[in-house]
Amino acid sequence: MKRTASVFIIIAFAIITFYPFLFNTRVAIAEDAGYGINFVNHRIEVIYNGYVLINDTIEITGRISNSFLIGFPYKYGSHVLKCIAYNTTSIFPVSLNVPLDKHVGFYGAEINFPQGSPQNFTVVFVLSNNLLTASGTTYTLDFPAYPSLVKDAANCSVEIVLPEGAMDVTVTKDGEVVHTLTFKKENLGAFTYSPANATFSLTGDKLQLFDIKELKREVRVNGLGEVEGSDSYYLTSEAPTTISTIEIVLPPNASNPSAQDQFGRRMPEPVRMDEKTNRHRVTFNLPLESYESARFTVQYYLPSQVYIDAKERTNSFNVTPLLFPYVNYYIEQASVTVILPEGARVLTPEGTLIDGAYGISRSVFQEKITINRQGTSYLESVVPSENVLRIVYEYNPLWLSFRPTLWMWALAVVGCAVAVVWRRPKAPTRVPVPVVTVRLRPEYIRSFVNSYEEKRKIIFELESLETRVRKGKIPRRRYKVQRRTLETRLNSLARSLAEFKERMRAAGGLYTDLMRQLEIAETEINEVEANIKSIETRHSQGELSLEAYRKLLADYQRRKERAQTTIHGILLRLREEIR
Repeated sequence: MKRTASVFIIIAFAIITFYPFLFNTRVAIAEDAGYGINFVNHRIEVIYNGYVLINDTIEITGRISNSFLIGFPYKYGSHVLKCIAYNTTSIFPVSLNVPLDKHVGFYGAEINFPQGSPQNFTVVFVLSNNLLTASGTTYTLDFPAYPSLVKDAANCSVEIVLPEGAMDVTVTKDGEVVHTLTFKKENLGAFTYSPANATFSLTGDKLQLFDIKELKREVRVNGLGEVEGSDSYYLTSEAPTTISTIEIVLPPNASNPSAQDQFGRRMPEPVRMDEKTNRHRVTFNLPLESYESARFTVQYYLPSQVYIDAKERTNSFNVTPLLFPYVNYYIEQASVTVILPEGARVLTPEGTLIDGAYGISRSVFQEKITINRQGTSYLESVVPSENVLRIVYEYNPLWLSFRPTLWMWALAVVGCAVAVVWRRPKAPTRVPVPVVTVRLRPEYIRSFVNSYEEKRKIIFELESLETRVRKGKIPRRRYKVQRRTLETRLNSLARSLAEFKERMRAAGGLYTDLMRQLEIAETEINEVEANIKSIETRHSQGELSLEAYRKLLADYQRRKERAQTTIHGILLRLREEIR
């Protein structure tokens, strides 16, 4: 009897202890079970540089207690670059690559509602341009025909938005072929698994396959309130053909743009294509080859009355229009730097930054603010933002006379020093012994430059070959044959260039110095490439976070570009010797 009484007491105590938790669990389940999906607008858009935006606007009935799950077939998960969830008043936290209610074969995203679920909200995914393949003027887009949800949806409307001028559209979905860009599905089942593709033809340059690896926007404000800007692009072609022009978007009200390549050579003047978005077409001096990279800079002027609100000794600079509100392309890494006049002192940045960070750097006389962003597109301009980002700074106009005064003092000091030296007795001058430089024949220098240019071209071909085989654009057998051929040519050129370098060192003078600079640049490139392979291995093994990997990769890419620019300058100098 005592044992039976003890058992009853333990059971009663357990029920009293855990009953509230069981009750709350049932309430949560009941609340989640109580919501329904009334309507989904599934929109697939191909933007200018081939990236894909999947926009799902969802209308629910009832109330979601905690979070909402949405996804698509798992094969699209490796292409997801970014996800934003929002409604007219709020931005919601998103967790990517989560299980879709323990169902395999799906890539899921979890949207959290800390302050209660809204009745309408939008989820936007940004996917890479690897989902779009090109063959001549024919393009094929691979996309999920419907969203994958954990509950049935009463109605689903699908819209495919292709670049202007797309023709001969064929959409294959659910085992059927249609020739329309809009279709509907009633009673969309939970966990729908429906990959689809759309084929279309397009001529012209309304769609260009390239990656913008980096965009640095720098805005400089001088003491008179004049504002100048420059955008530096670093892009890589993903197109099977050459690219001669691209379209870029300058800040609102930018005027008098001019462009130059990475070596400072002037490019044709950008042509305005759309006044509302300030979209311009830039033409390259030389077409960008397939799977190769290029840098260029566009400079322009901005009206001070639009960007600067001047007050007595205190100014406010409006940064919001500079944060890429109209760009119709995807930028992997972007930054906006505002350089204030000499003597200006930042009081406070006012506003909020969405998915970004900023930092203030100070030199002796000048301060600047840099805003860094990853994964930038026009989406940032459609999500809600209550504040306008401004930089409030203090500036005294007396700083305008700082530089002239400094120069006057410097000239006075130099003049006094010259006068003192002039009055001193002169020592006997030494006759300098000239350094003799052996003059090399133009044919020899030309052979060296041509061989080195061929070496660089082979290296570019090897990198392009690696990229294509990684993306599955050529078979492995063909890749091995082409790689073996290119490596044989490269080894032969390396032996010839070694002989050329020894002879040019022996010539002395300018040639010895140029060869020394060339070896330093080559050593820098080899070291950078080894470091890049190291961080790729560490990232793949989970030893390096994605943010740290991207930061190191960008730093190594900048070092490599500087070294390549040095080599290009050396080759130009040698070509001048044979003219």
